[in-house]
Amino acid sequence: MKRLTVLATLLPVWISVTSFSSKPARLINEAATFVPLQSTPSTLEMVSGLKQALEQGTDKSTSQLSALNGFFGNAAIKLLFPPEAQKAERTLRKLGLNKLCDNVILSLNRAAEDAAGKAKPIFVAAIKQMTVQDITTILLSSNQDAATQYFKRTTTNQLTDQFKPVVHTSLANVGATHYYSQLATQYNKIPLTFNKINPDLDDYVTQKAIDGLFYRIAQEELNIRSSISFRSTPLLQKVFGFVQQKTR
Repeated sequence: MKRLTVLATLLPVWISVTSFSSKPARLINEAATFVPLQSTPSTLEMVSGLKQALEQGTDKSTSQLSALNGFFGNAAIKLLFPPEAQKAERTLRKLGLNKLCDNVILSLNRAAEDAAGKAKPIFVAAIKQMTVQDITTILLSSNQDAATQYFKRTTTNQLTDQFKPVVHTSLANVGATHYYSQLATQYNKIPLTFNKINPDLDDYVTQKAIDGLFYRIAQEELNIRSSISFRSTPLLQKVFGFVQQKTR
């Protein structure tokens, strides 16, 4: 009789454990997406939280993109031939000039990586200049890239001014100017070639470097807005947990 009583007591536990173990993936996924109820952060916490998140995101983005292969190794932002030169690239590759074309692409990306290292101080200054209204608008926006759009509005001109001389020098140092000029010369010599290549790369590489930088910052912003695992401090967890609930 005692044995039956013990079995009767343990049976619900056994059923519960068995049920959980049969569906671990679903339960784990549900737990991962569960956001506990957050208390309302103060204005100071919201200001500090967003600034902390932006400092974290921009620092990570600029560090990654300014490293070796930061652009070249990322298919989403890797610099290719300028659109007006892509027909020329195809023609030259057919003529066996693959190495020259590859050298151009690699050197364009090296120049962008060099330029990305100049971005961090510009973002730091932009973050410091944010008003409480800016921060509230960004945090509670339904747009998942609201902070990135703020940076685009407030830093693009400065980034262009800072990047362009670095790009110009880097293009020369890594051989891009030489390779691209050589490629343009080879293509422009081909008979019946009407669309000549402009060998000036500075504007193209500068703009693509800035585009790639904002692309990475937008990724970091989305991560912290949508995933608890990217909120590395209690403050970020409180502020963005609250924001996640408010903007659902």
